[in-house]
Amino acid sequence: MKYLLLILVMFLFIKPIKANEFGCLTEALYHEARSEDDVGVLAVGTIILNRVKNKRFPNTICKVIHQGIYWQDKPVRDMCQFSYWCDGKTEKYKDIKALSRILRLAKIILSGIIVKTLDRATHYHASYVSPGWANDKQFKFITQIGKHIFYVDLR
Repeated sequence: MKYLLLILVMFLFIKPIKANEFGCLTEALYHEARSEDDVGVLAVGTIILNRVKNKRFPNTICKVIHQGIYWQDKPVRDMCQFSYWCDGKTEKYKDIKALSRILRLAKIILSGIIVKTLDRATHYHASYVSPGWANDKQFKFITQIGKHIFYVDLR
């Protein structure tokens, strides 16, 4: 019950104009990085914001997160920028304690707090996968934070 109250209180402090973007960011952070420590979550959030600022990506948080190939208005499995969005699973919040932490971190990210070493990075992947793009010379390895490996696109 105290976590539910915490979540409700946090939503009261979010500006209405940011509500949709806040919701998209929260969902992505929860499904992509909830097992990371706070710096790891901030790192994933930094990549999302970097993409929003980059002309090669959509210009809103929701559009960046939902970018991918669609068929009949549904994302095609495994053809999205963020794997959770098109993995075929329903996006549900099952861990309320993790969600309350993610809500706090999403608010921090939207206030402008980022991981400075990632200020130009636009790509990352989990350390337990090896996507083909990561071997392309256009991507420069920056660092690994927790279970995620981060890159700058040199184009």
